Amino acid sequence: MSRDFYTIEELAQLLGRDRRQVEKMINRGLVPGRRVGGEWRFNEIEITHWLEKELRDFDDDGLAQLEQSQQSEELGESAVSSLLRVEACEVPLDGSTKPSVLQALIELAGRSWQVWDPAAILKAVKEREEVMSTGFENGVAIPHPRNPQPDALGQSIIAFGRTYSGIPFGAPKRALTDLFFLVLARDSATHLQILARLGRMMQQPGFLEQLREAETGPSAYDIICETDRLIGA
Repeated sequence: MSRDFYTIEELAQLLGRDRRQVEKMINRGLVPGRRVGGEWRFNEIEITHWLEKELRDFDDDGLAQLEQSQQSEELGESAVSSLLRVEACEVPLDGSTKPSVLQALIELAGRSWQVWDPAAILKAVKEREEVMSTGFENGVAIPHPRNPQPDALGQSIIAFGRTYSGIPFGAPKRALTDLFFLVLARDSATHLQILARLGRMMQQPGFLEQLREAETGPSAYDIICETDRLIGA
């Protein structure tokens, strides 16, 4: 869409639910939105931030619906395989604290030559982490800027790293984190598409265990791409 809001019909399509279900969610105050001229309008950025929190509870069908609704022909079947590069995967990742891990991930992404302003990207990623940690209980974190960064990036890019031991990253229940996917997107649709795909991949049996057994960046890259391929479109 060229505008920066969703209508109620578009939001229902995005969530894979019928209009009545979405209206109930709105009336209960579960979805951020406002009335404009008697019609509901949902700011794209606000919905993106809301979805980031809600995605943790989505099943595969819900994630697939979200991914499909944001599908871009430019990225092919999967944003992950399209945007992850072998040179942007590193095992072990050189970092033992949250700040050092974020710095190392930005440097990894920079190997793609698509990060035009690494200082701005690092600042934006840190600010996002201050709002709420992107760490999951399963030891995965998906750090990313709060808003798209089209002026700081040539193309959207994903970087992956694994530390040999878990570090405190702010995940729920104080779980330690050792698997990191840095997501840098130039627009909200690509951002949501990546998050949905990664969410589906994390639900695949054995995927995280395989990543923890990978001894090199290229072997981790192969595992990620193979799991991505097995999910399909």
